[in-house]
Amino acid sequence: MKANESTPPPVVRTVTVSGTAPLPALTTTPRAFGPEKKRILVIDDEPSITRLLKLNLEQTNEYIVRAENQAADALAAAEEFHPDLILLDVMMPGVDGGQLASMFQADPKWKSVPIIFLTAAATRQEVRSRGGRIGGLPFLAKPVDLSEVLVCLRHHLGGPPAAW
Repeated sequence: MKANESTPPPVVRTVTVSGTAPLPALTTTPRAFGPEKKRILVIDDEPSITRLLKLNLEQTNEYIVRAENQAADALAAAEEFHPDLILLDVMMPGVDGGQLASMFQADPKWKSVPIIFLTAAATRQEVRSRGGRIGGLPFLAKPVDLSEVLVCLRHHLGGPPAAW
């Protein structure tokens, strides 16, 4: 909001539940919203990894995160959630990350959505020595470091410049 604009008036809402007295009034002040949060779909068969990433990324107030622990449900999750970026585990039971990435890439709706692989098969040092790419694709080593994840997300989502 610009300095010469006044604050919007508060909005007062009274809620009545059928058969009861009205609840106390709830007063809210409309606020200007900043840039829209980016939507991140995290697909990993380890619930502790998805839970950790969801919690930490959402605490930045830059992202809305959906966690999916079943590779077989990942495409349906993407249909529902419409991610801006996908964090994808490489080694999962059933459909592995490479197969799942190929499925996303084959669908015109998801072809332009960046996919960042998460892997325990390479060390952080190996990933860094290759510029964050293995086989031409972006990777992060597990266990993930939140600061590295944030740099990678900002890099691939066109956020503020960050050292990669």
